[in-house]
Amino acid sequence: MANIKTEDEIILFEREMKEFWTKLKSIYDTELISETLVLRDSCKESIKMLSEKWSKKLKEGDLMIDKIHEYSKEILQQSQHVSENQKRLTEIKSNLNQEEEQRKDLTDSIQELKEELLKKKEIISSKNKATKERVERLCKFKALFEERLGLEIRRIHNEQLQFIFRHIDHKDPDKPYVFTLSINEQGDYEVTSCSPPLDCIEEFQLKVRETNNFSAFVANIRKAFTALSCNQSV
Repeated sequence: MANIKTEDEIILFEREMKEFWTKLKSIYDTELISETLVLRDSCKESIKMLSEKWSKKLKEGDLMIDKIHEYSKEILQQSQHVSENQKRLTEIKSNLNQEEEQRKDLTDSIQELKEELLKKKEIISSKNKATKERVERLCKFKALFEERLGLEIRRIHNEQLQFIFRHIDHKDPDKPYVFTLSINEQGDYEVTSCSPPLDCIEEFQLKVRETNNFSAFVANIRKAFTALSCNQSV
C-alpha cells in the first residue's frame, strides 16, 4: 500500500512538471528552456533515486514486519507448548499425589491386617494352649476315673472325648452310659451327646463352665445316670 501511494505521488508530480514546462515554454526562450530541461531531468533522476531508495526501504520494512509476525507466531506457539507442558506436569503431580495417598492407605491397611492377624494368632494360640492343658488334665484324671468310677475315656473324631460309664445298672453291669464332650470355639466345655439322655445335662454343663471343677462335673453325671437307672428299675 505504501508503494502504491509513492507511485501516485510521483505520477502527480510528473504531471505538474509537464504543465509547468508547457507554461514555461511559452514564456522563456530556448536557452532558458534548455537549462530548465536539464534541471527537470536532474529532478527526475533525483526523484527516481529517491523513489527507488524509499521503495527499497518499504520492502525492507515489509520484510521486517513479516519477520515480526513470524516471530510473534513462533512465540505464541512456544507459549502454547509451555502451557500444555505445564498442564501435563500438573496432571502428573496430581497423579503422583493420588498414587502416594493410595500407597499410604494400602500400607496402613496392610499394617492393620498384620496387627489383626497377630492378635488372632495370639488368641488362637492362647485357646490352643488352654485346650491342650484341659485335654492333658483330662488324661491325668483318666486312670483315676476308670479305677474309682468304672469309667472308660476314648478320644474320638474332631478332638472329642467319649466318657463310658459301666457298673451302674446292677442287673447289667456292662451296660454303657455314655456322654461325649468337646471344647468349643470359646474354649468352654460342651456336651455334644448323651445316652441315655439326661434332663439335667445343661445344668451340669453351665456349672462346670462357671467353676471349672471337672471332677465334680463327671461325678454328677455318673450320679444322674445312677439315679436314672434306679428309676427305670423300679
